[in-house]
Amino acid sequence: MNDSTGPQSASQRGLPVVGEPRPERADARRNRLRVLEAAERLFTEHGVKNVSLDAIAAEAGVGKGTVFRRFGDRAGLAVALLDEREQELQAKIITGPPPLGPGAPPLVRVMAFLDAYLDLLDRHVALFMDSENASDGARYRIGSYHLWHRHLAHLVEAARPELDADYTAHVLLAPLAADLHNALRDQGFDLERVKAGLRQIAGTLLNAAER
Repeated sequence: MNDSTGPQSASQRGLPVVGEPRPERADARRNRLRVLEAAERLFTEHGVKNVSLDAIAAEAGVGKGTVFRRFGDRAGLAVALLDEREQELQAKIITGPPPLGPGAPPLVRVMAFLDAYLDLLDRHVALFMDSENASDGARYRIGSYHLWHRHLAHLVEAARPELDADYTAHVLLAPLAADLHNALRDQGFDLERVKAGLRQIAGTLLNAAER
């Protein structure tokens, strides 16, 4: 997902820009989503490294060439899937209903974000691990991390202006690292236990009663 402070696409601005791709056609988007949904099912069932482009194409009901031309290879498809799901979470944060979206108290929105992110992380932990461990410090350079950090910093500042909001946002994001989550799940922690533990820590850190 691109950092929201970066250049906007032509479709975001609603204007044609020379050299930028045209807005995606409705039929192309439908095919892309079919492929991503098929990949998501197969990745979940068999693991990312055990799924071929042929299998994904067959599951989606499209030709392998269609998948190859659109995504390049399995790694490109995995990146596109993670990007799509992160954009969906971003949309819910910006325009969705409360408590994840606007309208709820800041501390309630913090808890809602942590729960929603853990749901996404748990579903795609292998993809997150590949993304975050691509190189030293990769997790902190990707645009999505900066987006989540700004979101949490804004909420912390609104709820507790006496805190260092930027630092506190990093602290809240630290337990959401994919390698830690994967290790916890391997050790037998179920998702609800992880959510409850993080809510308790966040509530204590922000001096807020859990809601």
